[in-house]
Amino acid sequence: MNRRKFITRGGLAAAGICAAQSATLKAMSSFSPAGFISQRPAPSKRTFISEAVEKLIAELKPGIAEPELAWLFENCYPNTLDTTIDFGIIDGKPDTFVITGDIDAMWLRDSTAQVWPYLPLITKEEKLRIMIEGLINRQAKCVLKDPYANAFYKDLTKESEWKSDRPEPIPGVHERKWEIDSLCYVVRLAHEYYHITGNTTPFDSQWDKAMRLIVKTLRTEQRADGTSPYRFTRHTSSVIDAPPYNGTGQPVKYTGMICSMFRPSDDSTVLPYLIPSNLMAVQSLRQLSDIYTAIINDKIFAGECKDFADEVEEAIRKYAIIHHPAFGEIYAYEVDGFGGQLLLDDANVPSLMSLAYLGVHKTDDPLYINTRRFLLSDSNPWYLKGKAANGQGSPHTGKRSIWPMGIILRAMTCIDGAEISHCLAMLRNTHAGTGFMHESFDMDDATKFSRKWFAWANTLFGELIIRVAAEKPEILSH
Repeated sequence: MNRRKFITRGGLAAAGICAAQSATLKAMSSFSPAGFISQRPAPSKRTFISEAVEKLIAELKPGIAEPELAWLFENCYPNTLDTTIDFGIIDGKPDTFVITGDIDAMWLRDSTAQVWPYLPLITKEEKLRIMIEGLINRQAKCVLKDPYANAFYKDLTKESEWKSDRPEPIPGVHERKWEIDSLCYVVRLAHEYYHITGNTTPFDSQWDKAMRLIVKTLRTEQRADGTSPYRFTRHTSSVIDAPPYNGTGQPVKYTGMICSMFRPSDDSTVLPYLIPSNLMAVQSLRQLSDIYTAIINDKIFAGECKDFADEVEEAIRKYAIIHHPAFGEIYAYEVDGFGGQLLLDDANVPSLMSLAYLGVHKTDDPLYINTRRFLLSDSNPWYLKGKAANGQGSPHTGKRSIWPMGIILRAMTCIDGAEISHCLAMLRNTHAGTGFMHESFDMDDATKFSRKWFAWANTLFGELIIRVAAEKPEILSH
């Protein structure tokens, strides 16, 4: 992938950077700990430049005593802005298209997660705020194009590599895998943007139409009458790349929960009630209720969203919490309503591990604590222990691969300094000399990794460092 293709329209000028500012940025980016050279593209090659982000990097790096860790932070935190942003004005509105990295498409999930660590800065820099507003606008367009799709193209003439999927992706759709969390991330971004800024500009008629379609789609996938218009088939040798039974998935009994044919990993679910995604849906529906009460002033729809959230939450309590003989009450990962339960976790977010990160649970909630203990034990088939590191994996990358994202989320969801330090050490020791996080690496040999350019994992690592610096700075200063 040629990163230059995604340089912001008009280069640095479109990003609001004058010559003097560019010189300052160049001086800041050239600083790196002894023996470590910055792996960021030169300022002229970056797809978006934020002075607030650059200032934060410059402020935090001196407080990171370990040179390699400081270098990783410098490389990773701005990676989404450096390499994946395509910003412009379309029909008089900001529009931001965010590719995932080495795949030339925008995922609804990834795009929200990629910019999430920058949101605390949007009240300090108008240019950054407008870029986020543009992503809210773009995501609404995507939802209206196809609410069941997970990934999109900006270029409507671009032919998807998955054109043989059935149904065939329509123009502008990269892939049509139905994942509850894709729609939840759209709500998550809009809600946090409003919570931080109080700005209501993005919440126009197009956005309103998209939100109502989100709720309608989630309602449809409750499958109250046992049916769904969705199916997905793909000619592939991978048994996890499409649901069984002609793309309709395993049988389910109606519970009030929402069916998801795919996980956040883009792998097909085994049992269609994916619990982390249903919990995120509860959160998103309540966030929509807040927005429609405070901004849209539609109390009827706000009430529908709240009632829907309560309905799904009640079903989760009834069907998804099980008694484990070693860990007590914990969440299952997937269930079917008939009593079938799958006990594991996947490193992608939403995951059971990530529930405290997402704000679904407090870190001291007994149910979350028990579930987390299970996830970090030999009872979890996807918690891997190797010579390179210990951590959560994913069926998406096979039985030997650990995900840096899983290690990052482990550190994000604990309060023990020793555990956080252990996670940071594993992350520092497994980037294979590249200076960036990867999708996954071999449990015994981190030089064997997948996805050299995975912006979400990079930016998430940056978010972890920022959080540790704010909450436990002594971990970084020694």
